[in-house]
Amino acid sequence: MARLALLVTLLSYVVSPQLVPGVYSTTFTFVNKCDYTVWPGILSNAGVQPLSPTGFALDSGASKSLDAPASWGGRFWGRTHCSQDSSGKFSCLTGDCGSGQLECSGSGAAPPATLAEFTLDGAGGMDFFDVSLVDGYNLPMLVAPQGGSGQNCTATGCVVDLNRACPTELKVTSSDGSGGVACKSACEAFQQPQYCCSGAYSTPQTCKPSSYSELFKSACPKAYSYAYDDSTCTFTCAGADYVITFCPSPNTR
Repeated sequence: MARLALLVTLLSYVVSPQLVPGVYSTTFTFVNKCDYTVWPGILSNAGVQPLSPTGFALDSGASKSLDAPASWGGRFWGRTHCSQDSSGKFSCLTGDCGSGQLECSGSGAAPPATLAEFTLDGAGGMDFFDVSLVDGYNLPMLVAPQGGSGQNCTATGCVVDLNRACPTELKVTSSDGSGGVACKSACEAFQQPQYCCSGAYSTPQTCKPSSYSELFKSACPKAYSYAYDDSTCTFTCAGADYVITFCPSPNTR
């Protein structure tokens, strides 16, 4: 009996997803409630097993699930207004990752883009996640944990259409100039240290919210609005899967 108990204990270590590289522990489900196609992009952090694929098309009303290995970290975003030219080069007006292909292959999103950022199995075994507008905004996004636990295990995101409210000096317009398709951060638009939290403004004490970041914060209080906007924007869960919804309100354009 003692030998059987020892064998069971050893097997529990063998199958533990924390100890076996490549074992998948978290499922991310992408849902597109926009009335247009979104092309999600994925960038894994350095030193962790990358997810596959790193980019795909998600038609209006469609969903797709991906499994992530234990301790994975990285970011997701939605690319919009994408097309392929006569030479086969793939590009997007917002969120483009510069690979020239449907998959992003280790490249991140060109700002402005709404980002969902994750670190799985972090301190205390908790997942850490947020939705960030630090690199600007291109479409509404909601991150909702499923089946997890923790005092701060709740949905976060930016579900408002900020393209309509975007100040003229931050607005990115469509190729035909008919409307706004993204909203730059003040850092991206003006390249000044006080907006980028750089140089003399590189600490939480010296880099304060601007009128532009406060516009983002007012519309989306749970999302990061500038680099040091930490206190209300980082969420934690244990044992959760996650649903990432683009345009969580079906009427959002």
